[in-house]
Amino acid sequence: MGLSYGLGAYCFWYRNTTRASPHDLSFTITPSYPPPQRPQPISRSPRSRFPLEIVLAIIEHAQFDDSLQVDRSLLRACSLVCTEWSTAAQKLLFRNVILRSSSDYASLQMAVDSTTAKGRVLGDAIRHLRVILDHNQPLGLSERLFAEAVLLCPNLRELNLSLFGSASPGRDIIGSPSYLRMRRPAPSFDEGTLALLRCGPQISRLQFTNWSDNQLSLTQLLSVWPMLASLSIGGNAPELPPIASEPFPCALAELNMNFQHPPSLDFMDWLLHNSTETLRVVGLEQDPSTRFLEYLVDMHGSKLESVSLPSCSHDQARALHRCSALRQLIVESPLATPLCYRNPSHCLEHMALGLNRMTPLQGVMDSIKSQHSLKAVTVHLWGGEEHSSFSSLKIACAYRGIPIRVTRDIRVFRRMLRGDLIQDTEC
Repeated sequence: MGLSYGLGAYCFWYRNTTRASPHDLSFTITPSYPPPQRPQPISRSPRSRFPLEIVLAIIEHAQFDDSLQVDRSLLRACSLVCTEWSTAAQKLLFRNVILRSSSDYASLQMAVDSTTAKGRVLGDAIRHLRVILDHNQPLGLSERLFAEAVLLCPNLRELNLSLFGSASPGRDIIGSPSYLRMRRPAPSFDEGTLALLRCGPQISRLQFTNWSDNQLSLTQLLSVWPMLASLSIGGNAPELPPIASEPFPCALAELNMNFQHPPSLDFMDWLLHNSTETLRVVGLEQDPSTRFLEYLVDMHGSKLESVSLPSCSHDQARALHRCSALRQLIVESPLATPLCYRNPSHCLEHMALGLNRMTPLQGVMDSIKSQHSLKAVTVHLWGGEEHSSFSSLKIACAYRGIPIRVTRDIRVFRRMLRGDLIQDTEC
């Protein structure tokens, strides 16, 4: 009995001690991820930076299109590429500026504000300024603003000015002949305008086209710049000043004229009095009379180095043969006499001519074969036609090692010849 009681008590104790006590349990299931890895730096090859000087040189040479005009859209695009390109491209854009109205002047004044560093840079970059003074336009540029625009360009070297007169109310006929428009009156420059121009830069090249009946405008402008080296005048032929006590003081090196009727010889005496020893280049865009050409040759033939003519007759060719120092001859007409290419100056280095199917080429071929000083030939193909002997011309140039340039656009032909193709060497 004692054993049974003890065993029963043990079992009761065991059941009480082994009964599980309740607990609150919760589980959070988290997916297993690999341990984070630190990103490894990407190895890159060192950035090769193109030299900025080479980039700017490429832009400067690429700024001209196929017609040798400045491609302003290209320069604008280059100015937006980056900060380094921006200033250089804008300087090329501002190298040539055109002003047609008072709003154009306001834009220029804001862009070249001298109180800012960028404005001073852009103002200093202007080399060529083209201005149109049209008194028939209500919002056209005034003479005063024209003078102030010149003052904004301290490094200006070339000024191209076109002057148009104003028609009487109700008498301006659209489509009227050009000679009627050339008779429109235009006021002379006042003393205030001339005084401002005298305070501005001393330009070396002046192009003035007078499409008005004002005969004093040219002499007024010439009195402003006594150091001109190049003068191009056109439109209405100028006349001798009414009070011309002293000749024009400039010693010109280049003179270009484009008149339907050439100026009087008295005016030429006044204009070129001090240019006897300095005049080297003469360009005539309208066919001159034989008397006018002989006058130029008599007075300046021994010093002339470049002559440009629209055509050439036998009498004109004989006058050109007296230019003993001639180094460049330009004749645009394809029907010029062969005499102008035969026996030219022994100093001739560059020959430019027009060519079509009817051009007599034998004189040109003889000059290429015999002229040992010849260094370049430029040809304009009128109407895109090639001469039957044009291949022979190119072979003759290749045999002599003479480069030949060919174009079918007369505008490109003239721009190609605008630069100086002859070097400054003694004949």
